[in-house]
Amino acid sequence: MSCQKLLLCEVHSLSRRFPSVQNIRKFSSKRCNGNRRFKLVVIGGGAGGCSIAAKFAKTIGPKSIAVIEPSDVHYYQPMWTLVGGGMKSLADSGRPMSSVLPSSIEWVKDQATEIKPSKHTVVVGTGSSKQEIQYDYLVIAVGIQLQYEKIKGLPQAFNSPGVCSNYSSLYVNKTLQALKDFNKGNAVFTFPNTPVKCAGAPQKILYIADQFLRKNGKRDNAKLIYNTSLGVLFGVKHYADSLWNVVKSRDISVNLRRNLVEVNARNKTAIFEDLDNAGKLETVSYEMLHVTPPMGAYDLIKKNSEDIPDAAGFVDVNKGTLQHVRHPNVFAIGDCANLPTAKTAAAVAGENGILFRNLTNVMNGKEPELIYDGYTSCPLVTGYDKCILAEFDYNGQPLETFPIDQSKERRSMFLMKKDVMPEIYWNLMLKGNWNGPAPFRKLFAPFK
Repeated sequence: MSCQKLLLCEVHSLSRRFPSVQNIRKFSSKRCNGNRRFKLVVIGGGAGGCSIAAKFAKTIGPKSIAVIEPSDVHYYQPMWTLVGGGMKSLADSGRPMSSVLPSSIEWVKDQATEIKPSKHTVVVGTGSSKQEIQYDYLVIAVGIQLQYEKIKGLPQAFNSPGVCSNYSSLYVNKTLQALKDFNKGNAVFTFPNTPVKCAGAPQKILYIADQFLRKNGKRDNAKLIYNTSLGVLFGVKHYADSLWNVVKSRDISVNLRRNLVEVNARNKTAIFEDLDNAGKLETVSYEMLHVTPPMGAYDLIKKNSEDIPDAAGFVDVNKGTLQHVRHPNVFAIGDCANLPTAKTAAAVAGENGILFRNLTNVMNGKEPELIYDGYTSCPLVTGYDKCILAEFDYNGQPLETFPIDQSKERRSMFLMKKDVMPEIYWNLMLKGNWNGPAPFRKLFAPFK
């Protein structure tokens, strides 16, 4: 069955589990008729866009808000690690977009194609269907773009056995199938030479694969290889030291500064460039290949926006206030912003309270007052029952919530990742009621 057919099956399963759009929300999901103006326009219906829209719907009124988002389904993407490992289904990770947007807002179910900050305008659609939507204030929350096509042989190789990726709804179900089909040989896991979202995910599936193969009596015939473009296993030493202990104890090979450039599905080989030796290539055979794709800024920001991006194509914001450095009525949240922190859903949670307060101030003629410290978190799942809960700030310093050493593998942290965090996401964060665990960190501080 093709990847597209698998996805359609999952969407059909999702539709059976949740009511239709009309039964959940009575708000416009049609294209706006003619040019429209809103007090607040949010581009993107992901974690950042939904949570910010929910916050402002309570204060300025949902009729004053438009969210531009073409997708029918909203996915909780951090769950895809568990989907790839067989602990959750793809349908578990999704909800109808209509069910996570605030009621009565204007849902512009279209693709934003251009931003004109000098005219306070967002263009949606193309050709004869193009229209302009005007805003008083703009929040950009479009995320980051997967770029599988930058690797020669992809995405075509996903139609062959053993090649998989937890980063896309199209390919995540192939991961569990690859594990089930594995008999012997190399299981190779990659990390690209670009910014990525959830930088811990490439090795989470590595550890899950290790345990899966052990449970099924296949580990003795498998060589697990983690090829990363980075010069370290993990960017924060406090957690990297623990992860090195994990890979050494499980006999996992780690090769630093290796970047995947080609997949030859016919020969089942992956070609890597040695980033420390220009022009040097290494060919690795595989029975299973988990690909973390190169990622980058969307063309909407990088090419089709006046004076919005930085040199790398991401939204150019003040890293403390999240306000655009040149356009004071424009803010950004999440993976699309050029914030020097790990791009995670936890970071979005830490950002949305800051953005809400600062944008509210700007709406009221005041200056931004709150400063984002770069808080982010990566629940580093190390198998089917353990997790290292990494939490840190802009400076790579641990910013841990609980009065325990979170660099250790713990079952309690795994259960939090698997069962608690999804509930927080769906029932608090997307409804505008979760700004991260800072209050709990303060509560537990006397016990550290």
